[in-house]
Amino acid sequence: MEKKYRIKKYSEIDAVFKKRKSKNSDYFGVYQDQDQDAKNFRFAMSIGKKYGNAVERNLAKRRIRMIVSEFKDDFDKNKLILIVIKPQAKKLSFQEMREELLVLLKKSKLLENEDAKTI
Repeated sequence: MEKKYRIKKYSEIDAVFKKRKSKNSDYFGVYQDQDQDAKNFRFAMSIGKKYGNAVERNLAKRRIRMIVSEFKDDFDKNKLILIVIKPQAKKLSFQEMREELLVLLKKSKLLENEDAKTI
């Protein structure tokens, strides 16, 4: 995933959290905000230590980055997105994780193309 798609500044991540425009499932939370100056969407991830050790957390983050990169052409262009990975997501396989996240992204209307590479 290219760096132009990532949110790195703590102030931007904090602003997305404070907006409180979110959708949640048992496994993920998705927060969103508008960025009027953006040429493309940007995202960040949050995962707590309750998820597991560093190896398990990094695996989850790699999987989420892969899923997001798969749908990067379908995202609304001026959105800031924060994906919170909950500890329950640890029991999901990659395919189940992909399905759960796709359903949540469609619910939160973050995808421009509703028929985006269905499951």
